[in-house]
Amino acid sequence: MKRNRIDVISLGCSKNLVDSEQLMRQFQAAGYEIRHNPSRVDAETVVVNTCGFIADAQQESIDMILQLGETKRQGHLRNLFVMGCLAERFRAELTQELPEVDHFYGKFDWKGMLADLGHAYRDDLADQRVLTTPSHYAYIKISEGCNRFCAFCAIPLITGRHQSVPPQRVLQQVRHLASVGVKEFNVIAQDLSSYGLDLEGHMMLPQLIDEMADIPGVEWIRLHYAYPTQFPYDILPVMASRDNVCSYLDIALQHISDKVLTNMRRHITRQQTLELIDRLRREVPDIHLRTTLMVGFPGEGEQEFEELMQFVRDTRFERMGAFAYSEEAGTFAAQHLADDVPQQVKQERLQQLMDLQESISMDIQQAKVGQQLRVIVDREDKDYYVGRTQWDSPEVDPEVLITRDKCLTVGDFTQVRVTSALPFELLATPV
Repeated sequence: MKRNRIDVISLGCSKNLVDSEQLMRQFQAAGYEIRHNPSRVDAETVVVNTCGFIADAQQESIDMILQLGETKRQGHLRNLFVMGCLAERFRAELTQELPEVDHFYGKFDWKGMLADLGHAYRDDLADQRVLTTPSHYAYIKISEGCNRFCAFCAIPLITGRHQSVPPQRVLQQVRHLASVGVKEFNVIAQDLSSYGLDLEGHMMLPQLIDEMADIPGVEWIRLHYAYPTQFPYDILPVMASRDNVCSYLDIALQHISDKVLTNMRRHITRQQTLELIDRLRREVPDIHLRTTLMVGFPGEGEQEFEELMQFVRDTRFERMGAFAYSEEAGTFAAQHLADDVPQQVKQERLQQLMDLQESISMDIQQAKVGQQLRVIVDREDKDYYVGRTQWDSPEVDPEVLITRDKCLTVGDFTQVRVTSALPFELLATPV
């Protein structure tokens, strides 16, 4: 057990990761040695930043806590702290069920954690972080919470109402990160579309991204988790005109059936969704759309599912993920809608949808063969360099396997020519 060391284990989404990075900076300033997601835990204190979004993510967090609890019983760990979304939502229940945990903290009460360790939270470091990503890219969280209250989603119950980070603070973070070599900025929020509404009463995302694109050293900006209802269309001219704003948008649509969209409380119709997609692709012709879809929501019969499948066939999303509905306590759906699609049917529909997307992805990837593309090099493997194009977000999107014909540097951009394609990978040679 290493004294004066804290191991931080971050589970869930990239928004959680930013929280972990900011907390790690506070630990660092307090004089601790810190490690993130170590292969073996041997620190005096371990902090688990949990996810509480859906059942699978909740179970992953519980399993990790139980594993560390056993490590603590064996005498290899002194303090086990649990924070984040799961702790925010189920603190009372977890306190009863997991006595091996020394303290539970919510998503935002880091000051209490530092106080329990004998240190004060430093407000002057609030926007500073210890990067856990490769040094050439970072996530920039521009808001927290959500006001949409979709029927299936527990996020507003966990994080509360939507709160935008003031633009000057966002830009200050970007300037600092760019000054230390970060080139790629993945802008994240639960709801990008609402950015600024709580600050000045209007959508401020286009202005923010335009100003961010002016900062020296910012090579790529990529946008994640826009909401389709009341979409800020003024972002599209920024995306189309600024070379360092990637032609990429992550926008979760969830479904296309009017019946299901109504049940989900998405406040958008099938026709409005189709018009949105058409405008996105018309104003940014080379855009790659990433979406997330849900199967098995209450009221989704065979007709509604087939409508979803045909929508995917027709739309041909460049990037798509999907998941099966799971009832979350406290949500509108859990309280008012019967979970009427059998689990086996949900899994069969999910498999059908992902099989369809794999064939679409193969066609889209194959169309890139022979093209010359700009790629950032993420890492070096035994047989290849591994990189990404502007259309590929870290962790979730396809990668480019680059032959070792030339010596390349991790973190640099390079031109490659695509020689062959797989559904979720491109093979290329350096130009």
